[in-house]
Amino acid sequence: MLHLTDIQLQDNKVFLSMLSHVLSVDGFYFSTTYDLTHTLQRLANTSPEFQEMSLLERADPRFVWNGHLLREFAAQPEIHRFATPVMHGFITMHSCSINGKCFDWLLVSRRSCFRAGVRYYVRGIDSEGHAANFVETEQIVHYKGSKASFVQTRGSIPFFWSQRPNLKYKPKPQISKSVNHMDGFQRHFDSQIISYGKQMIVNLVNQKGSEKPLEQTFAKMVNSMANGMVKYIAFDFHKECSRMRWDRLQILVDQLAEQQDEFSYFLVDSDGKIVTQQEGIFRSNCMDCLDRTNVIQSLLARRSLQAQLQRLGVLHVGQRIEEQADFEKIYKNAWADNANACAKQYAGTGALKTDYTRTGKRTQWGLIMDGWNSLVRYYKNNFSDGFRQDAIDLFLGNYSVDEVEPASPLHVKKDWKFLALPIIMVVAFSMCIICLLMAGDTWTETLAYVLFWGSASFGTFAIILYNGGSSDAVHISKYLGVEALIMELL
Repeated sequence: MLHLTDIQLQDNKVFLSMLSHVLSVDGFYFSTTYDLTHTLQRLANTSPEFQEMSLLERADPRFVWNGHLLREFAAQPEIHRFATPVMHGFITMHSCSINGKCFDWLLVSRRSCFRAGVRYYVRGIDSEGHAANFVETEQIVHYKGSKASFVQTRGSIPFFWSQRPNLKYKPKPQISKSVNHMDGFQRHFDSQIISYGKQMIVNLVNQKGSEKPLEQTFAKMVNSMANGMVKYIAFDFHKECSRMRWDRLQILVDQLAEQQDEFSYFLVDSDGKIVTQQEGIFRSNCMDCLDRTNVIQSLLARRSLQAQLQRLGVLHVGQRIEEQADFEKIYKNAWADNANACAKQYAGTGALKTDYTRTGKRTQWGLIMDGWNSLVRYYKNNFSDGFRQDAIDLFLGNYSVDEVEPASPLHVKKDWKFLALPIIMVVAFSMCIICLLMAGDTWTETLAYVLFWGSASFGTFAIILYNGGSSDAVHISKYLGVEALIMELL
């Protein structure tokens, strides 16, 4: 440290704060005795030599978030025992009882460190076929020595597209026209088939508006690939479930039932004998692979769990999980917590639609909380996620600090317009409070009024300061896409 200049010392403090910012996010897990980076099925199909390896050697590199920090340890086998892989995601464990039979139920989500980042800044795939916000979620049951698991994945639509923040609530996705999409697309699914077997893509994006080209391109590329191991189904989540028709999700579950029965699940008995293996996987996605995706994954996981518990003898023939009130509460809350964890790590706020995951229905309070989280996401995506993305890239080694570098990227002169942001936000918040006092009689009118005019007021000041734009509130609200927000919430 003594050889650093004053400027480098200041930069060093900033870099340390960036690392601290990444580590302050909940969801880092490690074990000194168990390999958290692999599913039960992968571990059961390994060789004795693999079992003798150190945790660092055998870990799945996709889910080792401190891999860059351990690079010097990896080159020295004699100190591997001191190197502990760290996973990022979500883990919950519950001791449960149904019909007087006790079992352990676990939910594990593993976030990939390849193409890692934050919402809007990281979308699609990279040249190696790694998808943004890729998460492997495993549901595990332990009962009298037997173990069962069901694995699903989520990940960004796997071709080259972007959705850069531009003050709009929902920036228009842009599909790259200068690259060969099929190369990365093929690499993505080749690796997925090797890891998981057959692929059932469940695409939940809107089939109209700005999301429509993404759905059409995805379907077209699956057809062009002509791989019998990959199947595709599109389900317009927002259209099908509009006006609180959440029962219509069963339509999708029923459509996938035959495929799910074919994929089966992993089961090993108390003697260590493999009874069944999972032959394929559901790869779900929406735009962010957060809210809509988590709802569908929880429904598919429940259906698998129903079959597992019946086979293990925990549930009697004809009994359903939904009828077990105590366990159902644990199940729903765990999946809602999983949604919140993944959302905070990618989007910076808790997930939307968790009231449905927790209670099985949409509530007025849930809609209000979704509105609040959406506005917080809007702020973070536009004004603070750049720092979060830089911090993640630094932590993962995507950017390396070079002390002989003449100028640090930290010393980029900020535009005066960014200094006006606190004033903008104070004015916008004040307008929202005024709107609350002047809003309509019903909660829907209140929500729409606050979102429309509150965001319009924010947009007015933002556009004036940033672009010298129009001060017409209606024009600004349309520019910001507030109407899309209201439709999404309702």
